[in-house]
Amino acid sequence: MSARRLSLILGLTLALAACGRQQSASQGSSAENPTSATAPAAASAAHQQQPAALTPTKIARLNEDGSETVENATGDNGTHNPLLAAVASTVAASASAAAAATTSGPTLWQEGVNYTRLVPAQPTEVSPGQVEVLEFFWYACPHCYAIDPLVESWLKTKPSYVSFSRVPVMWSEGHRSLARLYYTLQSMGKLDQMHSEIFKEIHGNGNPLVAADPTDAAASERIQTTFVKKFGISADDFQKAYHSFAVETALQKADELVQRYRIDGVPTFVVNGKYIADVRSADGPERLIALVGDLAAQEHKH
Repeated sequence: MSARRLSLILGLTLALAACGRQQSASQGSSAENPTSATAPAAASAAHQQQPAALTPTKIARLNEDGSETVENATGDNGTHNPLLAAVASTVAASASAAAAATTSGPTLWQEGVNYTRLVPAQPTEVSPGQVEVLEFFWYACPHCYAIDPLVESWLKTKPSYVSFSRVPVMWSEGHRSLARLYYTLQSMGKLDQMHSEIFKEIHGNGNPLVAADPTDAAASERIQTTFVKKFGISADDFQKAYHSFAVETALQKADELVQRYRIDGVPTFVVNGKYIADVRSADGPERLIALVGDLAAQEHKH
């Protein structure tokens, strides 16, 4: 791998971390320019689920057949265990290891480093034999926008046993307004058509789709109605769905999920109510998608 490509991967890994709750709340209250923060600045304030100095007591190895091997970690700094030594290495060495993992052998994931096991596991709402994957996101988050093409590509090839759902966070009135837009379009059967268009409108065209005063719900509704009309969606139908019981119910359920999993950074993925991971913990967006797929496969085999 060339030094140029390695530096690009390293830069993306550092910059594309997450939109934290406090950071995104401040962005949401400044609707005039929702993407004014640069990626490095965003990364400095981003939520990090696992502390940088976290040293796990056990290491989970995901094997090719989907089984999991758990080893005890020895040493107080990982130097007695080659796996922990790799984690404790420099950022450059981590990037090199990530590059090697994409070209040879099964990917090695470490519990407590690449993902966190939720104890107790949370109930899911999928049929027997299905594995639930949730993506917590926010339309105004630049990191969610950046990873969305990878998610969309994965959805085209994911196994049929994976039941995938997005869950918009609602940390403030601005977040709730965009979540309402999401569930309104979903209830109308227009979400597939509009999902990427919403991202483009916010991050490409600079239109936050939320009023300058996020607490002015009526103004946000007018802005969003004007936006969807450009794509042939009836304003009357949109406004009826906007305040429907189905949308209110979906918003309440999403809020409960955000609180249940204590989501304070996006994008964050939860696999089958048992595992939680983000771009930072997985060591990059591509690895995060691979990690989600591997954990889902492991759950399906069990």
